[in-house]
Parts: sequence; structure tokens; C-alpha cells
Amino acid sequence: MTSLPKELVKERLLDYLREDVGQGDITSVLLVEESACAEGDIIAKEKGIIAGMEEVEILLEAIGIRCKPVVKDGSKVEPSMILAHIEGHARSMLTVERTMLNVLCRMSGIATETRDFQDKVMSANPNAKVASTRKVAPGCLYFDKRAVTIGGGDLHRLHLDDLILIKDNHIALAGGVREAVQKARRGSFTKKIEVEVTSLEEALEAAEAGADIIMFDNMSPDGIKTVIERLRREVRRSLTFEASGGINASNILEYARSGVDILSLGCLTHSPKSLNISLEIRGMLQSQT
Repeated sequence: MTSLPKELVKERLLDYLREDVGQGDITSVLLVEESACAEGDIIAKEKGIIAGMEEVEILLEAIGIRCKPVVKDGSKVEPSMILAHIEGHARSMLTVERTMLNVLCRMSGIATETRDFQDKVMSANPNAKVASTRKVAPGCLYFDKRAVTIGGGDLHRLHLDDLILIKDNHIALAGGVREAVQKARRGSFTKKIEVEVTSLEEALEAAEAGADIIMFDNMSPDGIKTVIERLRREVRRSLTFEASGGINASNILEYARSGVDILSLGCLTHSPKSLNISLEIRGMLQSQT
């Protein structure tokens, strides 16, 4: 995944901060001297994969807090490991704390789960790849998708214009699988065409019509395996196979063994478990001028 220019990332992060601050951090204003400066550590409270350190640096720099990272994005960490040292204006440090940790904890949680799933898949099918979906919280698309890539997963689609993905509602409105693929093929020769199918008949129709990727939606691993074997015998060209729908930690190995190339999981981003990370203030510094 190509990173956005730093200034654009900063704008998005500052929007998050503005939303959280409201009219101001009243607690810090009342309790902390305006001239006070402090130092602290960002610390992992559980093991996992870190993602979001670049974003933390950008956000802290934007409000004048110095950040010295100890680990990089993609690093494996254990409980009590220090991720970064920070220092600067004490009120600003307290004001940014929750926004900073929300981004870092969420991204690290996504990266950690992605790595766990990818490792499981590799043990059963070294050629298969875990992918995310567009099931993300509004405003989180860029950061969630970047976390997936840091964890070793594939983006799938980042935006609607990345790929022609024909789903059940498209098929219903287009008049059928074959008609949908043919219309898509006439519309663009530069984009791959993926079709969501739920049966052998739909898969054959999509393949024969010229689809590049067959997505098996909510089909069983055994059912997918049977269809893939049939398609490989009867369709004389290369196809990419994807499984989607209902894939989780308890069944992902079965899906990986079905012969698919891609396993897409909405759970990576629609309901991630945040990694437990905290900021611990170590003490005051001499006032800065």
C-alpha cells in the first residue's frame, strides 16, 4: 500500500483530535500549569504487532511534542516493552493522549490479527493470502487498510474504482451473471472483473463469460474445492479464486485447504480487537521557552 503524503495524513489525524478535544481539555487546563513540560513512554501492555507508529510521530509533531520511536511498524512486541519516548508541553501531551492511543491501539490490533490469520493460512496453503474488505468504520479506511498491509495481509479493494466487483445485487439488476460480466467487459478493459457466486452453475457462467476472479460467497470449503476442481478442468485459462463470508479463526484452515488464492475477512476491520497500549508520564521537565 502506498502511503499518503505526510500533510494529508496529518490533516486526517488533526481532524480526529479536533473531534475529541471539543472546546478544550478542561481537566488539563485546571490541573496543569500552562508552562509545564513533561516526558513519558508509550508502552505495550500485551504482545502483538505494532502498526501506527508513523501516524503517532506525525500527530505528535503537529502539536509540538517530540517523539523518539523505539520500535518500527511491523515489529513484534511483548508486554511492558517501550514503543516510544515522548516529551514536550504537558497539557498538549495529555490532550492528545487518547486520540494518539486510539489510532495506535486500533491499527496494532488489526495488524496483529491479520498476522495471526496469515500465519495460520500459510501453514495450510503457502500460496494463499488473507485480505481485508471495505467493512470499516467511516473515516478509518486509510488507517485500517494500512494496518492490514503492515500485518502482512492484502488490501483487496481500497476504493470502489480499484476493481469491477460484481455482487448479487449487481447481478439481479443486470439480468444475470453472464449479462453482468459482458456489460462490465464492454465498459473497461483496464480493470479486472471479479464475480461473487454461490453455486457451481454461477461459477461456470462467470468463468465462461470472461471473469478474472471468482469469489465464492458463503460457500462451504468442500463445496468450493469441488467447484475449483471443475473449473480447472473445463476453463482453459488462468483464474483467481477467493473465499468470502463467515471465515473466522475456527474454520480458516479448512478454507485455506480448499484451494483458494485469497481469503477475505471482514472481521479484520469491522470489529477489530485493539491492542492494549498506554502512555505513562515519567515526570516533569524544566519549563521550555
